[in-house]
This record gives sequence, C-alpha cells and structure tokens, in this order.
Amino acid sequence: MSENNVEVKSLVIEGRNAVLEAFRSGRPIDKLFVQEGCQDGPVRTIVREAKKHDTILQFVSRERLTQISDTGKHQGVIAYAAAYEYASVEDMLELAGKRGEPPFLILLDGIEDPHNLGAIIRTANLAGAHGVIIPKRRAVGLTAVVAKTSAGALNYTPVAKVTNLKKTMEELKRQGLWFVCADMGGTEMYQMDLKGPVGLVIGNEGEGVSRLVKETCDFTASIPMKGDIDSLNASVAAGVLAYEVVRQRMI
Repeated sequence: MSENNVEVKSLVIEGRNAVLEAFRSGRPIDKLFVQEGCQDGPVRTIVREAKKHDTILQFVSRERLTQISDTGKHQGVIAYAAAYEYASVEDMLELAGKRGEPPFLILLDGIEDPHNLGAIIRTANLAGAHGVIIPKRRAVGLTAVVAKTSAGALNYTPVAKVTNLKKTMEELKRQGLWFVCADMGGTEMYQMDLKGPVGLVIGNEGEGVSRLVKETCDFTASIPMKGDIDSLNASVAAGVLAYEVVRQRMI
C-alpha cells in the first residue's frame, strides 16, 4: 500500500456533544483541551469522562482554542482522537505466541516527531516485531501524520499506549523479556545476543533514553559509526537495531 492510499480517520473533534459522544462510544482520545473558566454541567461531565479514561487534559484560553479549531464552533472543548485504535501489551504477547516466536517489542521513550513514530512503526512491521509501545505523556500519539508515514503498517502492527513505561517493562520482565536500549556508550550491537524474548528501547530525538528507563534496561547497545557526526535519527537507529535482531534470528 502506498503512503498516499493510507486511509486516515478524522482526528479533531469539536463541540460538547461531539466530544462527549466520542468518550462514551469508547473512541480513543489522546488529549482534551478545555477553555479556562468553563464550569457548566456539560463541560464538567466531559472533564469527568476525560479523567475516567486517563486522557491528557489541558485548560487553555479561549484564544488558544479558537487558534487550533478547524470550525470555530468548539463550544469550549476540543478533543484530539487517535487515528487508529490502540492495542494492549497483552495483544502483542498473544501475537508472538500465535506465530510461535519469542516476543520482540519496540519501546519508544518520548518520541515526539510523528514522522519518526510512523517510520518506526513501518520498520517494526517489516522486521516482524510483535508491537510498539509508547508512553502516554511527553510523546506523540497515533496522529494522521503518523498513520500516513507508517504507509499502512498501522493496520497490521499493534501499538499500545501505557501510563508508565518503566512499570510496563518491569511487568514484562516477569514474563521473561529482557530489555536493551540504544545508547552510544553501550556494547557494540554485533557482540550482543538478541535472539531471545527482547524489548528494544529507543530514546527521543534529543535526549535519548531517560535515566529511569535506562536503569530498567538489562543492557545497552551501540551502533558502530564511522562518520564525523555522533548520532543517528531515532527512526534510523530503531531500524538498524531491529534488523540486527532479524539477522540474529535468521542464523
């Protein structure tokens, strides 16, 4: 499927009734913007729904809402919905089991560029990863740009959004996974055994993997570099390491 043929659902929901119905229908909402000072019954109901679903909630000025509105009829609330349904981490483990393969997951620590996220999801699909895990905060969700950049991979590769990446990793460790994060100071990836149940952790575009997440990883892996600069784009690094996993599993 070409990128231009990827079907992307509407992402911006405006107006009180529309936003409330989106929550009640179970549609995944990544973020809710509410006008500061709006405290009437319908708005309070929407805020309660947002908190119930652990949606990121931001109170902003009316001017800010008007600025991001597509219609100018936001009635004090605008929701950003995910372009695709999120999966669960359990879905990924079940997929690995159905394929008879050790789990191979890609975890992204604070990827904020939607093009990077889309490219990583595309690579995850081609490399046979069983899913991609992203954190709920300080990271891009499944936006229209992500969906388009993935070139259809979102139709086949589960993406889960979790509240706490470190806690999720600890839970997966108890199920037999071990984790390796990309880090320039790590062991060269060709010297590592990546054939078992593994989670590959990629940090954000500027700061890399955060301290707490890095401390939760079992190992760090570096990519050999021969040029004059010292870092790769996050999606490129994910691709290089993912295909080292592929190479080793083919041996």
